[in-house]
Amino acid sequence: MSAEQTAPEAAQQRGNRKRVVGIVVSDKMDKTRVVAVTEQFRHPMYGKYVKRTQKFHVHDEQNDSKSGDKVQIIEARPLSKTKRWRLMQVLERAV
Repeated sequence: MSAEQTAPEAAQQRGNRKRVVGIVVSDKMDKTRVVAVTEQFRHPMYGKYVKRTQKFHVHDEQNDSKSGDKVQIIEARPLSKTKRWRLMQVLERAV
């Protein structure tokens, strides 16, 4: 990453990485956030809409996000045993 590029711009050049939007549910760790990503889909057999929530450990270098914030995260290389995602931006601040 060169000096004039920011992290989101450099991530776009590295190819198609998954990006998801979720809510920060824990900010108790230093430089790590737990983000809950909820997806809603139609069950293939029964047709009922099912809500599924998945939690990701996310790297937040500046400790920018707080619990309740809506954030966008991007897939990254393994940063630790559980961290595979990096914070891209805070979309909405919690009240």
